[in-house]
Amino acid sequence: MTCRSTFLLLAVAVLASGVPFFAQATAPAMSFDANADFLKMPNDVSLGPVAGVGANSKGQIFVYTRTGHPYATLGDNRTFSHGGSRLFQFDQGGKFVRELGQDVYGFNAAIGLRVDPQDNVWVIDAAANQVMKFDTEGRITLVLGRKPEAISVRPAAATGAPAGQAPGAGGVPAGSAAAPGGAPARQAGPGPAGAGRGAAGGGDPAAGGGRGAGRGGRGAGTPGSSFGQPSDVAWDRAGNVYVADGIGTNNRIAKFDKDGRFLLHWGQTGSGPGEFNGAKAIAIDAQDNVYVADMGNRRIQVFDAQGMFKSEFANIGTPRAMCITRGSTQFLYVSHTGDEDGMDDATIYKVQLDGRVVGRFGSAGKLPKELGVVNSLDCRGENDLLVGEMTNWRVQKLTLKR
Repeated sequence: MTCRSTFLLLAVAVLASGVPFFAQATAPAMSFDANADFLKMPNDVSLGPVAGVGANSKGQIFVYTRTGHPYATLGDNRTFSHGGSRLFQFDQGGKFVRELGQDVYGFNAAIGLRVDPQDNVWVIDAAANQVMKFDTEGRITLVLGRKPEAISVRPAAATGAPAGQAPGAGGVPAGSAAAPGGAPARQAGPGPAGAGRGAAGGGDPAAGGGRGAGRGGRGAGTPGSSFGQPSDVAWDRAGNVYVADGIGTNNRIAKFDKDGRFLLHWGQTGSGPGEFNGAKAIAIDAQDNVYVADMGNRRIQVFDAQGMFKSEFANIGTPRAMCITRGSTQFLYVSHTGDEDGMDDATIYKVQLDGRVVGRFGSAGKLPKELGVVNSLDCRGENDLLVGEMTNWRVQKLTLKR
């Protein structure tokens, strides 16, 4: 077999695995150590599938996990679901400290966790469609989004919509509007009071699109404030809150002020600049540039704080989780999962903010130093990471060798 044939066969094999050939061929392997068993759970509690992990400034570790016992109760006119997820706190050495938020209304299907610069813990729940903020005492101080009122069996079609098509279907998610020429619209919020008309444009009023969205039915919320399976949260220097609302139908980024008032949102389903096919993770650098892991389009998109598209790069496989380091020189860490269970194709990339890959480390599997659906990354230091895995039911502490 000639060298040319061997190269072509290798390229085909790598492309079939879901990892860009350029990224694998040029990203050097990085040496690292791992501690896969440092969290110590109570004897009668399982950690379960880890959806989110983060550490505060004291080194205390928080884990949001799908290890609950979900159940539903019937009210007078609706069904309430509870208990699908739990939030645990550990000390710096991994010793279990306490559980937070027992029986919280919004704990159903954990999808993410972040710790902000003030050490508040934010958890994101995909089934409750909510983002919840816990202060340092473990009290809930802010809730974004609204939990669905009932378990839907057969969604009703909107008036005039084709049978079987829900509002917001047909390529443009509810709560999004297309600007002239096909570019995604950036829709402004209702102003400081949190009331008034929504942004001009189409969309389901209950999801925040369309004129007069703020005048919907009872409990409809302010324009743009309703989520469709949010998955991540981040903050800029002013404390404004950015929510990745993209694994349901919305495919957008929603921005709120520090007190939870809706400001604006941008994005819609698609593959062009400013469009998303699964806005899964979000990170913000020291200059308030917003990095969005566009999982379905296999790229990272970069925006300014007002949602204006700046650039993109796509040499990081299928990005599922992401974190950004602190310090004068910042880096992104991006987890790639190329198959549904993360057992065949997985790695983590270290990336400069301009998209150049510094290196990669880890591979798919169940052993220490191997990875299984990395759904959460936390990197307060440049060479130290907490890695939350869904299929391996664990948190690994990874340290890159200098």
